[in-house]
Amino acid sequence: MTGKHDPCGEGAGSPASPRLWSVDEHLADVLFAAAPLPPIELRLLEAQGCRLAEDVRAGADLPPFDNSSMDGYALRTADTVRATEQYPSVLAVVGDIAAGADELPKVGPGQAARIMTGAPVPPGAEAVAPVEWTDGGTGTGQAADAMGGDQDAPGDELRVLRPVAEGAFIRRRGSDVTAGDTVLEAGAVLGPTQLGLLAAIGRATVRVRPRPRVVVLSTGSELVQPGEETGPGRIHDSNSFTLTAAAIAAGAVAYRVGGVPDDAATLRAVLEDQLGRADLIVTSGGVSVGAYDVVKEVFADYAGVDFRRLRMQPGKPQGYGRIGGERGVPLLALPGNPVSAYISFELFVRPVIRTMLGAPDVHRPVVRAVTTAALRSPAGRRQFLRGRYRPADGAVSPVGGEGSHLVGALAQADCLITVPEDTTALPAGSTVDVVLLTD
Repeated sequence: MTGKHDPCGEGAGSPASPRLWSVDEHLADVLFAAAPLPPIELRLLEAQGCRLAEDVRAGADLPPFDNSSMDGYALRTADTVRATEQYPSVLAVVGDIAAGADELPKVGPGQAARIMTGAPVPPGAEAVAPVEWTDGGTGTGQAADAMGGDQDAPGDELRVLRPVAEGAFIRRRGSDVTAGDTVLEAGAVLGPTQLGLLAAIGRATVRVRPRPRVVVLSTGSELVQPGEETGPGRIHDSNSFTLTAAAIAAGAVAYRVGGVPDDAATLRAVLEDQLGRADLIVTSGGVSVGAYDVVKEVFADYAGVDFRRLRMQPGKPQGYGRIGGERGVPLLALPGNPVSAYISFELFVRPVIRTMLGAPDVHRPVVRAVTTAALRSPAGRRQFLRGRYRPADGAVSPVGGEGSHLVGALAQADCLITVPEDTTALPAGSTVDVVLLTD
């Protein structure tokens, strides 16, 4: 994932005054080498959540034959034209037809065949009379319920109590799908109903863009896994859970690797172990200027991994590149503060995942809204404040403060309020861009 901009080239700034990159520049670099994953053939249930890589055409009609939509009797309509409850049409039952039957009786004038839902319509029949429109072969008037095994047998009489129109309760061959129809187009997301359709037309496998496999790795010797005691100077690892869940929500298959200590040898070993199952690696922590930021130290061993500072708040320090050369695994290194990590994911990682999926909607939707409170922002930084958006009146309210550790407020937010780099203050009632975080 080598970017278009070279942080060591012209405009990068001197060591005493390193360049600050804009959000848009960094996003362009991150997406520059991102591309949809190559298509693969998967079995149906393995393809759930994937996007089709090609159009799918039906190889046969659906339904493949005329069949009954009701339990009842297949008959000729002319035999029921004058049927009433007082003067029913009396027909001879010539056979039973169950779903899956391959030998069908022929229905002639004055005849009917008992038929089950989904069973093929026999030759000669023009319609199906639901059992409720008959006496069920009992000779006692209208049938009270569904057909049972102790009613008429071949040779018995059936009384039909009302006229039956031609084609009534028959599902015609090809009435759903005709052979040659494009039933799903390339790019369609395969959910339960799409997979059911593929199964119905006889497809056992399908060619799709696979869901990218994302390894989420949090670093920091201070991290303790949930359920364990923290102790002095220790905190629970939340980033790996937040980012793994966010990757899954974006459409990825995600693997969580939590709490890698600040030790270069350990981090190298973990990375090498994860490379074999990753299409993308996302780390959090260790990308700033701290003495123990081993992420930078370890990634310095890999050509093509760059670290930079952005004109944004929160989320100033960022890293990106590839591990293993030009064809290696893409890497996105995010800050360690929980709010910074999540906002960085939404701005940079999610678009990469969506690009790998071949999705057309790479970015979160942005709407204009009126802020209910005054906003402030540091000069020269694009501020992303957490907020609650009210679509009914187009208003947005800030949630919590500006701190990048405020996970309680983050959990209440459903959007990000954007304050541009050249703006330091906005009064209540100002119109702002709002990034919606809900799907």
